[in-house]
Amino acid sequence: MTDVAHPALPPQLLIGRTAIVTGGGQGVGEGIARALAAAGANVVIAARRVETGEPAAQAIRDRGHRAICMPCDVASRADIERTVADTVAEFGALDIVVHNAVSAVGPVAEVQDGSDEVWEGLLHTALRASFNLAQVSLPHLGERDGSTLILLTSPAGIEGSADRATYGAVKAGQRGFAKSLAREWGPLGIRVNCIGPVAMTPAMARAYEANPQLEARINARTPLGRIGDPEADIGAVAVFLASDMARYVTGQTLIVDGGGFLGL
Repeated sequence: MTDVAHPALPPQLLIGRTAIVTGGGQGVGEGIARALAAAGANVVIAARRVETGEPAAQAIRDRGHRAICMPCDVASRADIERTVADTVAEFGALDIVVHNAVSAVGPVAEVQDGSDEVWEGLLHTALRASFNLAQVSLPHLGERDGSTLILLTSPAGIEGSADRATYGAVKAGQRGFAKSLAREWGPLGIRVNCIGPVAMTPAMARAYEANPQLEARINARTPLGRIGDPEADIGAVAVFLASDMARYVTGQTLIVDGGGFLGL
């Protein structure tokens, strides 16, 4: 991940707005949280583990931006309700919700070998949490113009996955949910979109360590020849979708993977 804010991000683009980023303690979520803060937003990192969420929030504060960590297990509706309420109490509003958190996708496995634990975890953290975040956030998102919900999905939710069918299923479900919300919430002035990222995360780094040839294979099949940076590449797109630059964009999925998926 980059050590400094992306120079292309206008520092006042999201000034005065408040964002919740679930799973913002590391990886793509942390990159998005950093980018939103660099663009001027107040950022709440909603993390299941405070030991990762608080250092991520502190790193943003060290840059001179405003960020706090709130403990939140997105599989718990009570946690989501508390996080949204505490965010509004702290900052006076809620304008941007980014749902990035998801449980472990589990090992490579065909359907007949898949586990109920992985399936239930993905259902709760991806689909059910998207629903709960939408329900709980709506009264606050509807209070001000320009509010938005962003769900992190995956190319697997579009083209499927040969070895992780459950992951492809829940990611496709999030896309369908986002499209439905875009229609329902459009008259309220609330935009709903998805990002399908490929970026360097702790999980990807571990995969590289386990398979030294993996990085070269991924880069070779990616037209831009590299894996994405969570802040500079994925975070910048989240800033765009959260800002007035995307005021006429809703119900869409932006695949941000360097061109690896070109099926849209």
